[in-house]
Amino acid sequence: MSVARRPLLTATAAGTLLFALWFVPSANATDEQRVTTTQAEREAAETRLAETGSPDTTPYLIGGTGFLVVGAGFVTLAMRRGGRVH
Repeated sequence: MSVARRPLLTATAAGTLLFALWFVPSANATDEQRVTTTQAEREAAETRLAETGSPDTTPYLIGGTGFLVVGAGFVTLAMRRGGRVH
């Protein structure tokens, strides 16, 4: 494959992925079956992002940090390789 075509193919793949993700429905953390709610319940619901069943956010912090480390590793690897093309 020509080296000149690689950026075009990468951009096309990224654009296709973003376009496909545009059609993924968003998730709403609401309970549609509950009809009556008090003011306190509405205020409490506005302060939470989603009901996960546990107030422990440690797994999310560990997972997010792991993804950041892996991403930084990929960036470092790309910078070390520089302009070398195999």
